[in-house]
Amino acid sequence: MALALCAGLAAGCGKKGQASGGPAGPPPPKEIEILALQPTEVRDTGEYLGSLLSRGSVTVLPQVAGYVRAVLVRPGQKVAAGAPLLEVDAREEAAALASAEAQRAAAAASLGLARQVRERTEALFREGLATAEELDQRRAAVEAADASTRAAEAQVSQRKVAVQYNTVRAAVAGVVGDVLVRVGDFVTASTRATTISQAGALELSISVPAARARSVTVGMPVELVAADGSAELTTQVFFVAQDADPRTQLVELKAAVPEGRGLRSSELVRARVIYSTRQALQVPARAVVRQSGQAFVYVVVSKGQGLVVERRPVTLGDLGASAFVLEQGLGAGDRIAVSAIQQLRDGAAVKLKEPKPAGAPPSGAAGAATGSAGASGAAGASAGSASGPATGGGAAGGQGAGR
Repeated sequence: MALALCAGLAAGCGKKGQASGGPAGPPPPKEIEILALQPTEVRDTGEYLGSLLSRGSVTVLPQVAGYVRAVLVRPGQKVAAGAPLLEVDAREEAAALASAEAQRAAAAASLGLARQVRERTEALFREGLATAEELDQRRAAVEAADASTRAAEAQVSQRKVAVQYNTVRAAVAGVVGDVLVRVGDFVTASTRATTISQAGALELSISVPAARARSVTVGMPVELVAADGSAELTTQVFFVAQDADPRTQLVELKAAVPEGRGLRSSELVRARVIYSTRQALQVPARAVVRQSGQAFVYVVVSKGQGLVVERRPVTLGDLGASAFVLEQGLGAGDRIAVSAIQQLRDGAAVKLKEPKPAGAPPSGAAGAATGSAGASGAAGASAGSASGPATGGGAAGGQGAGR
């Protein structure tokens, strides 16, 4: 009885396995895109915020203190070197000049009188009516008067120069910037009146950490970075400061920027310093998976008549725009999977994704159509099986329709 029960159970299990179709076979190969690794140029760079300075820009400061009497230019006006820009009240200096000229006239008169006295004394000395001591005194008086006259003339020259400082003039030819003073303002030697900019090249000033500045040399390339991250222009370092800023520990670099780029003085720009370049392998970021802090990639290898993927640990370096620098783990020529990464497993069979023919419908639309057809077929099969028992010959009829 027990043997018969076991035999019956075995027979029932066998029928059930046959009805379910048996164990499922291996999944179909996954279509993926691959990339063959080849050495490419890798750059060691640093990006900083730099400022543009005009090598031909001059800040105009008055050389005297006083009230502004007249502003002779307007912003944006082109001026020649030496052109007057504004006038500062010069009445005090003019009075001092007049006083110096009066002192010079008095000294000149004293000098003329001393010379006349010396000539008369010399004539009396020749006739024996004056002593040698008197003659020496008259000659010394002439020399003293002559020195006083020269001192008075120097005072006059000094006062004339001081009066000229009351008219502020352009040191160089160029375009006047914003005029920061108005008539009636009191200015001093430290008051910024305006600026004059010359047409010409600009200087890019960058401050980099002292540790990175040790590897900077004159001639090192520098890029101005556009808004999209691309290089707007490339220039070279021509100046490296010998001292670091004691407060920030930054070292200043300078690079020349050619004109005609639409850049302006005092503008802040993004600058990229290229410290070094080398050849290395790079792995796209989308091809990397991480587990417990370890980075892996799926390497495509041949196995039998097909392809499989192997998960290999790699050591990655810096991340660039969209790829990691590969330090170790793979070699040139290795093929790695770059799509469907999350759906792959170690040892899984794969096949290369074929390019779509021109004019082919999107895969989503084809999938939807196939799914609809499958759904309608399944619905028909369900209807046939449901109607079979009711008609009594429905099973045979269903098989005939299927054939």
